Amino acid sequence: MSFFKNLISSALGTFIAIGLLFVFMLVFFAGSVALMDEEGKAVELKENTVLVLDMNRPVQDREPQSFSFASALEIEPEAYGLNTIIPAIENAAEDDLVAGISIENISALGGISNMHTLRKALTAFKESGKFIYAYADYYSQLDYYLASVADSIFVHPEGAIDLRGLSAEILYYKSAQEKSGIRMEVIRNGKYKSAVEPYLDDYMSKENRTQIQSFLDDIWGTLLGDIATSRALGKKELDKHADDLAGGNAQKAMAAALIDGTATRRSYKEKLASRFDTDEVETTNFADYMAVAGRKKGKGANRIAVLYAQGEIIYGEGGAEMIGQEKMIKALKKIGKKKNIKAVVLRINSPGGSALASELIWEEIAHLRKTKKVVVSMGNVAASGGYYIAANAHEIVAEPTTITGSIGVWGVLPNVNRLSKRWGINAEQVVTNKQALQYSPFEPLPNSTRNEIKAGINQVYQTFLTRVADGRGMTKDEVHKIAQGRVWSGIEAKAIGLVDHLGGLDLALERAAALAEIEDYRLTTYPKFDDDLESILEGLLGGPFGKLRTQLPPEISLWVQGIEALENPANQLQTRLPYTLNVN
Repeated sequence: MSFFKNLISSALGTFIAIGLLFVFMLVFFAGSVALMDEEGKAVELKENTVLVLDMNRPVQDREPQSFSFASALEIEPEAYGLNTIIPAIENAAEDDLVAGISIENISALGGISNMHTLRKALTAFKESGKFIYAYADYYSQLDYYLASVADSIFVHPEGAIDLRGLSAEILYYKSAQEKSGIRMEVIRNGKYKSAVEPYLDDYMSKENRTQIQSFLDDIWGTLLGDIATSRALGKKELDKHADDLAGGNAQKAMAAALIDGTATRRSYKEKLASRFDTDEVETTNFADYMAVAGRKKGKGANRIAVLYAQGEIIYGEGGAEMIGQEKMIKALKKIGKKKNIKAVVLRINSPGGSALASELIWEEIAHLRKTKKVVVSMGNVAASGGYYIAANAHEIVAEPTTITGSIGVWGVLPNVNRLSKRWGINAEQVVTNKQALQYSPFEPLPNSTRNEIKAGINQVYQTFLTRVADGRGMTKDEVHKIAQGRVWSGIEAKAIGLVDHLGGLDLALERAAALAEIEDYRLTTYPKFDDDLESILEGLLGGPFGKLRTQLPPEISLWVQGIEALENPANQLQTRLPYTLNVN
């Protein structure tokens, strides 16, 4: 019976796949004709054009790769990439037809470090002698941070600026576990490895509070410094404005010099036009301009490879939003074989993940650096496993606002023993050897298993310390003092020797070129993704299915990791950031 069920299921699946393929092909060929007319067509600019920066999608390190299937189906990318935004801004600074940039109602999504990078590019644009204006109905704190680079900032008369400082909140579950009968079996090392602290206590530890306060202060100080410089305000004055909620309404914001005036959407357009003594200003959407000017071409035969590592580290293949050792190793090997690639910049934006996958990636990077210079560029976060794979680069570059470090290891296993007893569920086991079962979520965690996992965690931690020590030219004792799972800001990480320079991808490329002793070069990006039906279906089913794990709350994500650990020991030990920390 089971055979026939599987046969019918397989046949049905095949028919559905063929049907989908047929539909996609029809749409593809119908759509490709329409696309052909526009492919390669440059954006037509007139004199004194203003580029309107009103992107409402998250900003990632790398623009999602566009496949022909996706283009034919007119599937828009889910995010914009710094790899296209920054070159487009640099091109606009030199474009005689571009007079300025207007930042309008931008929803600044993508993390503080990415906004910091984008803001630096806009600052450089202003230094070319061109102007930047900004308008919003309402500014979130991150929106205002980006908009504050403008020469003039306007807000709707009924709008406001949400400038209030940074905060972080963590939920604790010890008592809830006791009441529910569901608990997480936790094994960790390092007093700062607070990934699992919420399951061990009902209150934040002193060590955890210390580290969070420390990097929040650094990040807030960076934001204050940038805003204060652009607005010609003192940092202390601006800090007081945050305490007093001076941006609570448009009138208070003007009195505090946070903005230059109020305007409706229509009157703001009139203000732009008045710069050119015209009734209507020539504008072009920045996204359209970016499509033709957002590629850094470079020159010469030499190349620098930019290898993007985005997302959680898992043991397996990986993809655009998850780092798997197989895809990373494949990319690193390809880079190693290309003689015209003289250096590699590994752009990391990851909280870490599987310890084994991190070690396997580290090994391939160690092999690559024998023949090519390797520089790491850290984005919003490059912590735990994210730092593991960075540790043996020739140089490491981080943003001041980057969250990094978290050198430590932990493991979690879900346990429903109390709940199963409450519901009258009893699990019975039959084994050939006393260690055969290892662990059942329906039974208390045996001391033998706990000790086994502890030994594994200690081994991985010692290896982690060695990797960092060797890569950073430190002793293991020196690394241990700054490790134990503690999280650092980019500023702190540079002070203690975990990174070499503060800056963005541009600085990392400069350092890679200098180390490789080349001046002229082109960029090539990795990993490459296949343009096939499977990849497109993966993207189409991203929402509630394919990308479900990446959208889970951190508490549920830990359960998923625990279940994976039961199915695959390679995911049992985690070198991961303490928690998914949203800085507001």
